[in-house]
Amino acid sequence: MKIVAIVGSLRKESYNMHLAKTIQSRYEDKMEIEIADIRSLPYFDQDEENNPPQSVKEFKEAIASADGVLIITPEFNWSIPGVLKNALDWASRVDKVFIGKPVMALGVTMGQLGTVRAQMHLREILAAPGIQAKILPPGGNEILIGQASQKFDDQTGQLVDEGTLSFLDSKVDTFIDFVKSV
Repeated sequence: MKIVAIVGSLRKESYNMHLAKTIQSRYEDKMEIEIADIRSLPYFDQDEENNPPQSVKEFKEAIASADGVLIITPEFNWSIPGVLKNALDWASRVDKVFIGKPVMALGVTMGQLGTVRAQMHLREILAAPGIQAKILPPGGNEILIGQASQKFDDQTGQLVDEGTLSFLDSKVDTFIDFVKSV
């Protein structure tokens, strides 16, 4: 199963990127995960949408060729970061590579609520006419990792909290079943 992960943080030591890499290594026997490059995407420009830069073409092709998408986002000002919104804007134009694509939202933050507000906003964006992704339904499937500094190893960057890993294991299995059913 081929999955693309989109990480909404550009920070070098981002907990959200650490989560993506934890998932990439932990579930390598279940999924092949490519972490998409959103750093190289220019700002969305409608004048360029029909002939976008190569970085945009590669980003959209990664999504189009994937069986499913993980969107791993921090929460900035009760929403998703601008770099993630920019990536979603590019993906929503012309060939609209998200339509019908199975998506699972995840997020990590230093606070106690995880990324609940960002994920609520992300769900609204993913339902927009240009995106229309098939997002894993809520109701126990939300992965909202709070208090990140207590759950990730400082040296390796890997998620090490056993309770969180156990929950993640069950939700990844749920996502795999969801991808197969779509």
